[in-house]
Amino acid sequence: NVDLLFDGEEVLDIRLPAHVKLEVSHTEPGVKGNTATGATKPATLETNYTVNVPLFVEEGDVLKVDTRSGEYIERVKS
Repeated sequence: NVDLLFDGEEVLDIRLPAHVKLEVSHTEPGVKGNTATGATKPATLETNYTVNVPLFVEEGDVLKVDTRSGEYIERVKS
């Protein structure tokens, strides 16, 4: 949901939700054995936005993303 604040027909403000859930459309497989350092890899989401994610994230996963910072928050369980 998006909230819009109008003055007549003029939009004064747009308020986005704090988080959105988006599906990973493309990401490379993580490198095994490189998980102890908190390593990340890029993942392209269904909106073509690219975000850094932990190595365990795979294509088809649904992620929660912060709309203010654009950062990965967590993987959403099905």
